[in-house]
Amino acid sequence: MSEVAGARPVRDEDSFDVEAVATWLRAHAGDATGLDGTPEVRQFSGGASNLTYLLRYPTRDLILRRAPAGTKARGAHDMHREFVIQSALAPVFSYVAPMVAFCDDPDVIGADFYAMERIDGVIPRSEWPADVPLSPEQARELCLGAIDVLVELHSVDATAAGLTDLGKGAGYVRRQVEGWSVRYRNARTDDVPDYEDVMAWLAEHQPDDVATCVIHNDYKLDNLVLSPDDVTRVVGVLDWEMATLGDPLMDLAGSMAYWVEAGDDDGWQMMRRVPTHLPGMLTRDEIVTRYCERMGLSVTPEQWRFYEVFGLFRLAVIAQQIYYRYVAGQTTNEVYGLFGEAVRMVGTRVDGLLVEDGSR
Repeated sequence: MSEVAGARPVRDEDSFDVEAVATWLRAHAGDATGLDGTPEVRQFSGGASNLTYLLRYPTRDLILRRAPAGTKARGAHDMHREFVIQSALAPVFSYVAPMVAFCDDPDVIGADFYAMERIDGVIPRSEWPADVPLSPEQARELCLGAIDVLVELHSVDATAAGLTDLGKGAGYVRRQVEGWSVRYRNARTDDVPDYEDVMAWLAEHQPDDVATCVIHNDYKLDNLVLSPDDVTRVVGVLDWEMATLGDPLMDLAGSMAYWVEAGDDDGWQMMRRVPTHLPGMLTRDEIVTRYCERMGLSVTPEQWRFYEVFGLFRLAVIAQQIYYRYVAGQTTNEVYGLFGEAVRMVGTRVDGLLVEDGSR
């Protein structure tokens, strides 16, 4: 079996009882074929929220997801919710991995977890895989394909999929502005900006919801699996931790916060988590234009500014929550110690947008 990109030895603080998991899976998987014995376990280094592992059996690969140790934000790291969402989407959205089993027995590893099949393919990380060719024409087609998959998700009939209980209905934009503001204040440390003026601007300029649909809430290239035979084609969408029913433009805003272009400054290039800088990749403006055309939405640059500021602020909050865990000693992963600088850099970029708006 070939190596799986991004799978590395398990960090000591993230280890678990592998034999206990293997025994539980054999007893509870709908199809236990190939699950004999104890799998080799590797950990994926990408992502900084829920923990993701590769369970490698001789003839079958599974992915295991579980929450990290330490204090968690209210409502976060709900493994059962992730499992239910993907199970419900599978019949109507072909890009989710087949679910294997969900475990809420604390006697197994002390935390909820679920297992799913591994989707074989290329997952873009901060740097494009050196052994996978990607021409500028292919990069453009990949962007267009990724937009089309997002449009397909936003077009899912939530009622038919049995997902009407996933969200709270109208008022999503307001709840998001309020909720992320509370999260930032709760996680703030003394060495980062207070963002109070940004939160006030968002509260003042928030629009009504443009629609309510199934949204992913973390849709970016490193959560996509690309076909190993055609890297312009998306075959899987991963990491459904924050999926809900909400405003589709807010979902796009979250995606664009991670989209670092070739022309962005050196600081932003250092923050880049996905290879959106490569020749042929669409710009943020091009993606927004294409998405709105496909969705039949009319959004002016002035209207988009709210979503851009919100997406960046949300990114800052996510980074700060991770940084807070490091500062509080809830993790020893030194990479998380760099997230404080990310919070400060996002603040500088948001300031520039507010200057353009005339609010500064």
